[in-house]
Parts: sequence; structure tokens; C-alpha cells
Amino acid sequence: MDTFILFLEASIVAGTPLLFGTLGEILSERSGNLNLGVEGMMLMGAVIGFLTGLKTGNPIIAMVGAMVAGAFGALIYGFLTISLRANQVVAGLALTIFGTGFSGFVGKSLSGEVTPDKIKNFFKPISLPVLGDIPFIGQVFFKQDPFIYFGYIVAIMLGIYIYKTSKGLNLRSVGEEPKSADAAGINVTLYKYIHVLLGGALCGLGGAYLSLVYVPAWQENVTAGRGWIAVALVIFVAWNPYKALLGSYLFGGLDIIGFRLQGSSIQISQYVIDMFPYIITILVMVMVSINKNSKNSPPKGLGVSYFREER
Repeated sequence: MDTFILFLEASIVAGTPLLFGTLGEILSERSGNLNLGVEGMMLMGAVIGFLTGLKTGNPIIAMVGAMVAGAFGALIYGFLTISLRANQVVAGLALTIFGTGFSGFVGKSLSGEVTPDKIKNFFKPISLPVLGDIPFIGQVFFKQDPFIYFGYIVAIMLGIYIYKTSKGLNLRSVGEEPKSADAAGINVTLYKYIHVLLGGALCGLGGAYLSLVYVPAWQENVTAGRGWIAVALVIFVAWNPYKALLGSYLFGGLDIIGFRLQGSSIQISQYVIDMFPYIITILVMVMVSINKNSKNSPPKGLGVSYFREER
């Protein structure tokens, strides 16, 4: 049982960058913009967050720096797809390539650097009063680092925002029927820009968690494809922030299962183990495609650029 609890704890840690990337992409896709540049935005957030933390030693400023970097990448994507109405798939792929090159260029001088002790201490696991004393659940969920607790809060707040507020209803309207939303007086362009930028900021935070807490040091391509898994997770969780918590931690467990199997008697090639998250991602996408229904369908306006004069 102790080994199982430790595995679940580690799954939550490994799933946290996926959670932020998934939540960011949910916001973007809910506004009707399919942004495949999650990997690039996470890399930009990772390198700028790490660089800012290294220079300032301040964890909050490092997180803000990562959010700004991710939002900057999203701004490039937003300008191309919202203002210029460029193809969203191509723009997203271009953003991934740009983010990869950007992190490689900026991070070239950071090789061998580690996260400052002040930031490491700030993000040390802490037990929440009362909640941390709950058997099993407290050990798994409430004896984690502050970054993970922030992920819980963000997921819950986004769920409340999307499903329980008028602004969230407007967002869903923009993603489903932008023409009708525009006719109802909703500023479609503004909603798209705001949520694409917020989504980019969350993706940047996911990257920062990897470089500041999870590793914690700078290494090239620190995301290792997690941005692509986050894109698939959005489909898996049916664009629902609440389900994103479970989905992200599930895939986090798949990501680290290889480390757990290494100490056991089960002999499986490490290359096969590394393939697990991606194999499951493909299977999930196939299953969702087969079992289509109104609950797990994407926003109707997803991937379609909106031009007001065509209304």
C-alpha cells in the first residue's frame, strides 16, 4: 500500500505540467481556436521561467515570467489566426517550431544551471492542515508542493467560470456559433484574444513547473513531447476542466511507470515503456472518434476562422 501511495503521489507531480497545458488548450479551443502550439508555449515558459528564477531568485516573478512568455507565443498565434485568419493548424505547428528554437537559443547559455535554493525551498511539499491528515486521500493529494495546489485551484476556477458564469456562457457561445454570438452583442474577437492569451499563459506555467520544480535544472527540450499529449488530453477530457485533473494525473502515471518497473522483476524494454503515454494517447483519440456524442464533441466553431463581414 505504501508503494502504491508513493506511485500516486508521483503521478500527480508528473501530471501537473500536463494539467496546465491541458487547461490552457481547453480555454483556447473553447473560444474556437485550435492551437497546436502547446509544446512551443510550454518550452517558452520553461526557459523564460527558469531564466527569470535564476536571475531573481524569486519564485513568483519566475512564474509570472513563464506566463508572459507563454502568452507572448499565444499572441503570435492569435494575431495570425484571429486578425489575419491564417490556417489554425499551420499556425499552431509553426508556433511549436518557433518555441522549440526559442528555448534552444535562450537556453544555450543555461546548460548546467540548477534552480536556486530559494525557489526549491518555496516549492517544497507541504501538508495542508486537516486535509493532509485524511487517510490515503490526504497522503496522495494534500502533501504536495504549492505549484500543485495552484493547479487544483486553477482547474476548479476554470470549471466554475466556464459552466457557472455569464462570461463562461459567452465563451462557449463564441466557440460554438461565433456568428450568433456576434449578433447577440458579444465581442467575438476580444473573447478569442483574451482566452487564447490566457491559455498560452497556463501552458507557460506548465513548462515552468518542469524546469523549476520537476527537474529542477535546465535541459534542452525539457517538455519531451508533453505538449502534444496535452492536446490529445483535451479530447480525452471532453473540454472539461474538472475531468482534466483526473486525465492529467492518469497520464502522469503512465509517464513515470517505467521508473517504477525498473526496480521490479518485470522486464520490459525502456523504449517500450517510453511509448506508453503516446500509445494510450492514440487509443484514446480512436475511442473518442468512434463514440461520438454531444457530450464529448468539440465546439462547432473549432478551427474555423471568423470574419465578421461574412456574417
